[in-house]
Amino acid sequence: MILNTNTLYIVSTPIGNLDDLTLRAEKVLKNSDIILCEDTRHSVKLLNHFKIKKKLISYHKFNERKQLINIIEHINQGKILSLISDAGTPMLSDPGRILLNECIKRNIGIVPIPGVSSITTALSVSGFSDQFLFFGFLPKKESEINKILISLKNISYSLVFFVPGKKINNYLSKFKEYFPERKILIAKELTKIHENLIRGDINNLKINKTSMKGEVTVVISDHKFTEKTDKNEIINKAKKYLKKYSLKDTVELILQTGKFKKKEIYEICLSLKNEKNN
Repeated sequence: MILNTNTLYIVSTPIGNLDDLTLRAEKVLKNSDIILCEDTRHSVKLLNHFKIKKKLISYHKFNERKQLINIIEHINQGKILSLISDAGTPMLSDPGRILLNECIKRNIGIVPIPGVSSITTALSVSGFSDQFLFFGFLPKKESEINKILISLKNISYSLVFFVPGKKINNYLSKFKEYFPERKILIAKELTKIHENLIRGDINNLKINKTSMKGEVTVVISDHKFTEKTDKNEIINKAKKYLKKYSLKDTVELILQTGKFKKKEIYEICLSLKNEKNN
């Protein structure tokens, strides 16, 4: 297999089962001069399995910028470089975007070598809509989590998250709060011997007290919102908020409940405000 010089290969690797490495990915790695690895200690296990002996360079979120010029120099010298992450498809909640954009800027070729992704793997067995939004890892601070989930609660697509296994119960409580009418799939140890798919209604799902290892992929089902609105609910909220807040702030507060259209809220709030002033 002949690879192009002045090119960066983005190679997908297995998420658990080493046999999931594609033939093309194996050939690309065997013909690369240098392989950029998120964690060389982890990646060497995969490479040894396929008897691939190449120069490895550690490339992770803490040294992305520091290694950038060095990597570009290797490419300009005509060396063939491949980028892999610890598992799955690079760039998806993994480092590499800084290098990728620099290659685009310098007109360096970029070739994707597709393969496994825990995102599509979990979604394919979820039974949920294939129209989906992938978010990745949620933030750690509760205030930031709340802010993000408020913005996502009214999206009707399936939602995909990465969650640290040991914190699954914490995030599940948040999912119950913001997605109460939806179904959920928690996929852990995907493609491995102890692969486990946990399904259920979010409100009724209970997780074992023993913490899960590693990272899990969570898929939340799509939800069809009705266009009917309860005007009495808007009126009650508007009367309450208008006592403390401006018309603009009142509209925004009611809009955050996620059940009503902004134009409808504004018209009701304006009418109530005018009644109060007359």
